[in-house]
Amino acid sequence: MEERDGEEPNRKEGGPGATGAEDGGTRARGGQRRGMEEANNGGQTSKKDDSDEDDDGGSEGADVGGIQQHPRPPVSLDKQQVRSLQDNVAVLQEFLELLFDQPTESEDGLVVRIADVAYAAEDVIESHIVDHILDDHSTTSTGENISSIHHHFYQDLQKVIADMDLMKKEVIEIRERMGTVQDPQLRRNSNPAASFMSSSTLQGRKQAMVGCDDVLNELMDKLTGEQSDRQIIPIVGMGGIGKTTLARNAYGQSVKHFDICIWVTVSQEYIIRETLLELVYQKSKERKEALREMGDEGLGEMLYKSLSGKRYLIVMDDMWSIEAWDKLNLFFPNNNNESRIVITTRLSKLALQISGSGGLRMNFLEENKSWDLFRKIVFGEEVIVIGGLLAKSEKARDYWEYIAENLSSIVNLEENERCLRILYMSYMELPIHLKPCFLYMGVYPEDTRIRASRLRKLWVAEGLLKPISGKTLEEVAEEYMKEIIDRNLMMIDRLGCRGKIKSCKMHDLLRDLCIREAKKERFLCSPELGQDIRSIQGRIVVLGEGTSKKKYDFSKVLHLTPLVRSLTCDFEEAAPLASFRLLRVLNHYVIECPIEAIFKQVNLRCLACSVDVDLIYRFPSSMHLLWNLQTLVVKHDGIVDAPIEIWKMHQLKHVDFSWLRLPDPPTATGDEFVLPNLQKMSHIEDFKFTEGVVKRIPNIKKLTFNYHNDVDDLSSSHYCFENLGRLLGIRSLPFSL
Repeated sequence: MEERDGEEPNRKEGGPGATGAEDGGTRARGGQRRGMEEANNGGQTSKKDDSDEDDDGGSEGADVGGIQQHPRPPVSLDKQQVRSLQDNVAVLQEFLELLFDQPTESEDGLVVRIADVAYAAEDVIESHIVDHILDDHSTTSTGENISSIHHHFYQDLQKVIADMDLMKKEVIEIRERMGTVQDPQLRRNSNPAASFMSSSTLQGRKQAMVGCDDVLNELMDKLTGEQSDRQIIPIVGMGGIGKTTLARNAYGQSVKHFDICIWVTVSQEYIIRETLLELVYQKSKERKEALREMGDEGLGEMLYKSLSGKRYLIVMDDMWSIEAWDKLNLFFPNNNNESRIVITTRLSKLALQISGSGGLRMNFLEENKSWDLFRKIVFGEEVIVIGGLLAKSEKARDYWEYIAENLSSIVNLEENERCLRILYMSYMELPIHLKPCFLYMGVYPEDTRIRASRLRKLWVAEGLLKPISGKTLEEVAEEYMKEIIDRNLMMIDRLGCRGKIKSCKMHDLLRDLCIREAKKERFLCSPELGQDIRSIQGRIVVLGEGTSKKKYDFSKVLHLTPLVRSLTCDFEEAAPLASFRLLRVLNHYVIECPIEAIFKQVNLRCLACSVDVDLIYRFPSSMHLLWNLQTLVVKHDGIVDAPIEIWKMHQLKHVDFSWLRLPDPPTATGDEFVLPNLQKMSHIEDFKFTEGVVKRIPNIKKLTFNYHNDVDDLSSSHYCFENLGRLLGIRSLPFSL
């Protein structure tokens, strides 16, 4: 499937069955992180980014810090209010991180209330910014209106702070009852929901191997090679891809090569003592009850002695933690006699830490090999029975089709669910700050090639990232993406020449998991997911291609969602915007001229739209009301003339039009008409590199410009090409004639 990035005409990024609304009551494990970050997102640093030409735009949240980012701050917040908000959010966020593994039913309800109060703070602050800016530019605005806005704002904000104070008090009491901080590992192990066994423990199951001959041969070479030093061999790949099957086949074929062979499953819920006990028990004559009387050091010493001087093979299946390895490795002697340790893991980083190399990576099978494996597992012995049935039946097409339609009784339907449960372990192991980013991947249709830079921009604009001191949000987004890929929950589709991720994909089963969890947590809501748009009260709404076919009267429905922050319209019908006064992201929106209504969405951070322009169209001067806009993508057929006020849009980072004429900035000095954050501008018509223009785009990295064939004078003096040297950060400068 082709790449969808929202930056090509008539392309769509969202899609059927993949979209979202996350409400104030979203279930905590993924969605609450978003509200907490946005309620306390004013402290990130502003650092010049030096990554490559696809750099993403950072974000200053429209939050406590967001007010102060406005060129003319609507109001100065009381310092005590700011401090109270930030302190409360810090306490609540720490509490959520403590509970993220698997909240109980009562805790889940508490987390819903925490998310509600965080969103309430966000709503109060952003509503005030919107009210003030719109009133300030209204022809009917009066001093009395502004005074009333300020009065209601302070009242509402104080109420939110009081609610947060009560919530913080409740959280502190709960933590005291829990013993302040409980060991997350013990918490996981005590929860029955997390205790199901992985497929690695199904040792009695017959293992089918198809299409893995090369990697099996490589593993066998490593196991039986003549290198005398103890070798550690990681097998890396996503859950369910066949790591355990590969290890088990190699284990069975190489048993005679070693004096001692031990297989142990470490798993996500490992307890070192139990793992040591199993390692010792498999080769000890002692009864397990007697071994349980020994301490960890005693068990470890017994294991070390039993392995000393012997050529041993140990397989540790399903390793998740470097801490587990560090504790166990103490008891594996290096006998210089060709001993081997095989570790299976989903974590590429862990494999590198353990062995110093990436290990053996399991890749997806080619189509013909996948079919071969499918036949062996699904039809194994049964295919003989089916063949016998068909052999004795009449050779009629309709009868054979009847048999084919009823083969589901043969297929083990639990296999797919088992695989999802295996992958679910990887999802539950995700740190809480990565879960919203993973769930957001459900926005994309199945088999979509996802442009990585576009995805990172959306993460930033949606407010899914946790600010890190000393880093811009685009740098944080890139780290998040790499970590999700390292955990094998996302695949690299294409790398750039500098090694940066250009596009990525998600495996179908992982997307199924993503959709299931996002729907369960109400992070994604859409008619394509079987949800009624009239009941959506969320913050992310995506209307897929199938939505318009349902003949909803949007003017009667969408007013039910006044606090929506993100709207993707994946069909060529314009949804009314009047109800969405707090939008941050407006994606794939069809603008019907006149377009003044779009510039009343003053809270927007990301706008990707198409507009019906045949020849030349001038954007209105009210464009600069989008004071917090960072990404602007507009697709059209004609030429768009930008107003001079575009130079006032200080937060702009990425500007991409089909054809844009940019006016010269005013000659006035000062910072009012400067774009200090601008990194990329595309398809600028007849661009002149005057000194005044160059000074106002000091951090531009990629600039695409066009000169028409009817331009008579392309001399350096006319277009001031000599000033190109002043653009010190420029990395890409494509142009066309």
